[in-house]
Order: sequence, then C-alpha cells, then structure tokens
Amino acid sequence: MTTLRLPCTLFETQKRMDENNAPDMQCGDLTQEQLKTRFRFAHISKRVNPYTLTKYTTSNRPPSMYSSLHGASEKISRQECVRILFDEFRELSRTFSVYGPYKHLIGQMITHMQNGNGAAFTSMQLDAALKEQILNDKSKNSTYLILKETFSSKIDWENKYYPSEKKDELRDAISRVKLPKFDRFKDNINGMGITVHDTWATHITLKSLEIDNDSYRAVVHYKVQDHFGLDNDDILNIKFRDLIFFRIWFVLQRYDKFGFKPFMTNMETTVEITGGRNESNK
Repeated sequence: MTTLRLPCTLFETQKRMDENNAPDMQCGDLTQEQLKTRFRFAHISKRVNPYTLTKYTTSNRPPSMYSSLHGASEKISRQECVRILFDEFRELSRTFSVYGPYKHLIGQMITHMQNGNGAAFTSMQLDAALKEQILNDKSKNSTYLILKETFSSKIDWENKYYPSEKKDELRDAISRVKLPKFDRFKDNINGMGITVHDTWATHITLKSLEIDNDSYRAVVHYKVQDHFGLDNDDILNIKFRDLIFFRIWFVLQRYDKFGFKPFMTNMETTVEITGGRNESNK
C-alpha cells in the first residue's frame, strides 16, 4: 500500500460549483401576465403595485394583499418602486433573523442583490456560521464525526500513514451522512435559515494529516456554495407563496421589468480533527 497524497479531495457533490444555469439563478424571465396567471401574483406588496408603478396611500392601501384597490393612485417611477420594494423586503426579513451574530446577514444579502449585479457574496460571518455548524453537529449525521471515526479505523497505525487505497472509504463515509446545512430549528430565527438553509454544492478536502504514535491530527477544508435566488418550485410551495417577503423577492428577481440578479453565496472554513487509535464515536 501507498500513502495518501495530500492535499486530497475527499468529497464533491454531483451539483457543480458556479452553476449559473441553475433554476434559481434565472432572472427577468417572467412577464406580468405570467406572474398573475401562473403564480397568481395579483398583489405583491403592502406599499406599491409594481405592475402599475403605483404607491399605496392611506386612502387606497388595501386592508390585505388580496383586497381590491380603492381611492386615488399615486404614480411613481420604476426606480422609486424598486427602492420601496427593497426597503419592504429588508424590513420583512427581520421576522427570520431575530437574534444572534448572524441576524444582520439577510439585510446585507438583500442589499447585495439590490446593488451587486450578480457578483458572488462572501462574509466572515458566513464562514464562522459554517464552522460553528460543522463543529457543533453531534448527531449521527455529522461529517465531522464520521471523518473522525473513519480516520481512526482506517489509518495504518503500524506504518503511520493513511493508505491511498482506502481513500474511497472516506468519500463513502461522507456520502452516508448529512452535509452541513442550516435547517435546524434555531436557524428559523437566527438568520441562517433564510440566508442559506439548504446548500447547492460542497467540496471537502483533506489538507494535511499528521500521525504520531497512537494519535492523529487532520486539517480538513470545507467549501460550500448556495444560491441566493428563487426558482418556480420555491414560490409554488404552499409554505412560501402567500408570504409577502417571498413574493417581493420573486418579483424583484424574475419580473422582466426588474430582473435583479441572484448570486452565489460562498462559504469556506478549515477545521481540525483529532483522534486516536481504535477511537469510537459510539
């Protein structure tokens, strides 16, 4: 047997990084008629009508998003309509980001959608959130714990190296568990569920592995990518389609008169895994 050459890619999702043709990366592709008929988006906002470029006043604001409009109309420019929609978008996001160090991320990402023209988004807070999720996942589906167990059991302890012939066992171990995501209960209100939630692509790389007597130290790098955008299935989901927050998001992204570009959300972190000979997580 030969030693595993480092750095070594342990795992890559089938979905690729930087997939610009993904369904949730589309923008400016739907007409007013399509939004109203297929998606039943007659009403979008509590503040403006993006189809008529009309601002609701006290006299004409509907009591609910499904009410008919009454009273005089206040015409506004497309630029002013967009500004109002993004302000409402940000304000509504606070419902999903109540506490914690990541609660301001959704506002930053909405502003990036408004001004970033599709450029990728990175943040030290996102990287910190990813590291916290990996290290604090103590479940049976933890990538951190399954790697810890696999290193312990597959290292050639007599010769002090990890056999290259057992590389696939690391990949298979990762594919049996759950990749880092932000779908925990607390993510519903700490800002991570609305900013990332699920993820699109993940790469996990073993950067270094030191073996000394009956212990080891592995340095593992995680690169994770998500898309800040909505596809048709997202907005047709009964959980989201009637929430003004998601309606505004969808219209700003997909309406052919607006077409604000979704973007890649890039996260990465490096974690250290240590363990010993015949160590078990059970």
